[in-house]
Amino acid sequence: MNKFFLKIILFILITTNQSISEENIMILKLKDGDVKIELFADVAPNHVKRIKELADNGKYNKVVFHRVIDGFMAQTGDVKFGNSSSSDFDLKRAGMGGSDLPDLKQEFSNLPHDRGTLSMARSSDPNSANSQFFICFKPAPFLDKQYTVFGKVIEGMEFVDMIKRGDESNNGAVSEPDQIISFKSL
Repeated sequence: MNKFFLKIILFILITTNQSISEENIMILKLKDGDVKIELFADVAPNHVKRIKELADNGKYNKVVFHRVIDGFMAQTGDVKFGNSSSSDFDLKRAGMGGSDLPDLKQEFSNLPHDRGTLSMARSSDPNSANSQFFICFKPAPFLDKQYTVFGKVIEGMEFVDMIKRGDESNNGAVSEPDQIISFKSL
């Protein structure tokens, strides 16, 4: 009888953990393939909530990777000036906008900026993150504890590596940039 209850409890724990995990998995569709991302809701709950809200409302669809620096990172997420299907689209201003939602307070953590890390972009004000984020191509320890890490690529990093690079002499600005096809919860 005790073994029966133990099996039921174990089954519930396993299935509950899977559903919690799945609720924090997102798919970033790029031109070369799908990128599976795990969000860290326990580490950066407000940033994860914001990313999910914008993504699930289609705000990231058609948003360009406006700043891409080889060996460092690919930045995107300007839902105001970086959305190539919007009347506000302006590639020269991409990277200066955000959503209509208020900026977020920082949620810095001990998580490192490793290859595949997703982290929020911001101005010099640590509490200015809004919608823009970047994906690290390589470890960037100089960003640790200064930018909010909110997720990590768990599959498809090879497709992130194929994002068109920008002009190194112009801070990674990209002419004719790649874009997010779609970004949504699993």
